[in-house]
Amino acid sequence: MNRPFAIGDKVLLLDSKLRRYLITLAEGAEFHTHAGLVPHADFVGRPEGVVLTSTKGAAYTALRPTLEDFVLEMPRGAQVIYPKDLAPICMIADIGPGVRVLESGVGSGALSMTMLRYGAEIVGYEIREDFLNRAYNNVRSFLGDDVLGRYQLQLRDCYEGIAERDFDRVVLDLPEPWQVIPHAAEALRPGGILVAYTPSIMQAAQTREAMANKAWSFTRTLEVLHRGWHIEGRAVRPDHRMVAHTGFLTTGRFLG
Repeated sequence: MNRPFAIGDKVLLLDSKLRRYLITLAEGAEFHTHAGLVPHADFVGRPEGVVLTSTKGAAYTALRPTLEDFVLEMPRGAQVIYPKDLAPICMIADIGPGVRVLESGVGSGALSMTMLRYGAEIVGYEIREDFLNRAYNNVRSFLGDDVLGRYQLQLRDCYEGIAERDFDRVVLDLPEPWQVIPHAAEALRPGGILVAYTPSIMQAAQTREAMANKAWSFTRTLEVLHRGWHIEGRAVRPDHRMVAHTGFLTTGRFLG
């Protein structure tokens, strides 16, 4: 997307200390901090990477936010699944263009956005209307109206059943995903894949127990650890901090 900024675009601003600010350009609006203000109009027509100066002389570099940027900075109600788990979920579930997904527990929409970016067609179940609306607005805000034809949200409880049939994938972010396993067996086509994200290993173990029958194969549970490295000249070492545990990914393939 190599075009100048326009009204309605999202912009990620970096100050001299690399602090991040996410704004949406609007008519007549201004970006304010203790270091002065910058009118949104100053960004319009300018290319990505432009450096603008506030009324107090602070410099801000303007970039288009990536999906990772937006997930970390977007409005949220529920705790989001973080980028280190979003990409593995899409790989494990083999998400791609035209893949039909039942997602339950849409939360703030981080996983929805990622799967939609991959080209999936999503039916989302969410029991809280405020979360459902937040997810819809976040998806629309970042990906635009064009994806909404592939994003159908319903105020429903997945524990009580799945109304639709012939899904390619079932992806769950729920406290008790094992309750959905029998419903997933009815909703998935043979060869379909289920992935459940759970914070606790006991939740993962109970999910695996529910899948311990001939209908499911290739079941496994894993977690993803994210460790950065400090590289500065000859000083090369692991970072003192790392993003270790966030959740477990449990998956299996439905044989029918």
